[in-house]
Amino acid sequence: MTRSNNNRRSVYITAVGLLVLSLGAVFVVRSFGSESGADGFLGSGKACADPTQIQLSTTPEMQAPLEAAAKAVAAKGGKDGAPCLQVTISAAPSAQVARDVAHGSDNRPDLWVPDSSLWVAQADDGQSVPNIAVASIATSPMVIVGRRDNFADTSSWLRVLGASEPALLDPLNSSPGALTLLAVQMERQKTSASDGQVSQLVVPLAQHLGSMAKPYSDVNALFGRADQDGSKTVVPATEQSFLKYQESHPDTQLRAIQPSTGTLYLDYPIVVTAKSDTDAANGAAQALAGELLTDSAGQARDQAGFRDTTFSPLSGGRGVGDMTQLTKPTNQAINTTLQNWTRLSLSTHSLAVIDVSGSMAEKVGGKTRMQLTIEAAIGGLNLFPDSAQLGLWTFSTKIGKLGADYKPLVPIAPLSKVQRGKITAQLKIQGPIPNGGTGLYDTAIAAVTQVRQEYKSNAVNTVLLFTDGKNDDPGSPTLAQAVQALRSLQDPARPVRIIALGMGPEANADELSALAGATGGAAYVARNPGDLKSVFIDALQSR
Repeated sequence: MTRSNNNRRSVYITAVGLLVLSLGAVFVVRSFGSESGADGFLGSGKACADPTQIQLSTTPEMQAPLEAAAKAVAAKGGKDGAPCLQVTISAAPSAQVARDVAHGSDNRPDLWVPDSSLWVAQADDGQSVPNIAVASIATSPMVIVGRRDNFADTSSWLRVLGASEPALLDPLNSSPGALTLLAVQMERQKTSASDGQVSQLVVPLAQHLGSMAKPYSDVNALFGRADQDGSKTVVPATEQSFLKYQESHPDTQLRAIQPSTGTLYLDYPIVVTAKSDTDAANGAAQALAGELLTDSAGQARDQAGFRDTTFSPLSGGRGVGDMTQLTKPTNQAINTTLQNWTRLSLSTHSLAVIDVSGSMAEKVGGKTRMQLTIEAAIGGLNLFPDSAQLGLWTFSTKIGKLGADYKPLVPIAPLSKVQRGKITAQLKIQGPIPNGGTGLYDTAIAAVTQVRQEYKSNAVNTVLLFTDGKNDDPGSPTLAQAVQALRSLQDPARPVRIIALGMGPEANADELSALAGATGGAAYVARNPGDLKSVFIDALQSR
């Protein structure tokens, strides 16, 4: 922070902050300073002589209230203990500012008003986490927006989102997106939902959204999609953003609900991010908060659709009424949730390898293990977006060229309609090979080698290995030799992991764990046919 020249104009357009690259949008940066009455922004009080410059960044929806507060502070001209300030306010996404601060960017502001305190821990620059000077200046609870037909069961976030088509703002770059994932996790304290139940929602959602060329960033566009006749789309969003949509679309058929388990909320803290002179920045934060929390400012805040810091319902019966709070997530929970989403939303480059040995002919209930495996594999195709890349092999003993235990059927390629058709057609014609053994070790080594040769640096590279038994090929390496061979193939900078899926009582969990563990992967065993879907979901999550 520096001292300004005495004759600065109170409002000017600056080049700093005009482009917010992460959204491709342009926002005006305005300065509220020391010269009384300039451009009509300030009051008639006498200007203070040597104001302290404060660079403040906030989200677009909070820019106008902060500008009003900055004008009020500047109008006091440093009198009666008010600080002598010149506040330059710019708008940028909270996630972008968090990254700027964490990476030591020159764009680092002195004060920051993110829409959610969840981003504060993400702004750790390795030396310190920014200090929250004011816990909150406004709030807005998360709601789920959709047509009435999509809210038959509103008992939990998991139930609502699982029974519809959620359109989620990018969790890595928006608070509503991140808070949606966190709400699904935090409500488990009330619902006791299992990891598998949560994964069945989150894994396909991450795969779908992660495959998009551009993540969702415009909540109003999503509201418009949800508003169409017969739409199954629901949009997790803030109460405030939905109210603004309602104002501009009075004929909307959308409604907002709060799941019975409760909700999380945006809290708009004022955060000190200055590198030096933090006392002055903290004083500026307190002065701005003092103006924002007056009765008159409260009326304007309410009309703008924001709640007060105690979550009081909005006037006129607007919004969702009384709010039930979910437990606020810890920094560790936030980090884990965002890291998991990052991992899950990466594209996939995988080779599925299906056991066709003789034991796959054994029946479980009314179907063979082979039939159950094929059904699980075909169903699993639906979990992959079109941008994922997948190929198919089968294995037994001596079924391939030159007596190989494996047989390539469909090369790895993006899951276009044609590629999906090829894989599905091949799966449907597979059957157990009478008296065929299980050449598990040689196949695992060959499959990892193949994926390594076609490695994709922008994707998760895996071998999905389906089997119902254990290695029984007398000419193969020992387990120890196979593990050593797999370890020798590993490159930490280019990992290829085995995700092993064992099926039935004869699947050797220890053997599969050893093979998968040698690659940094994981093994899962479904003892019962009904477990296959959840095991497949678990396998995808472990990638």
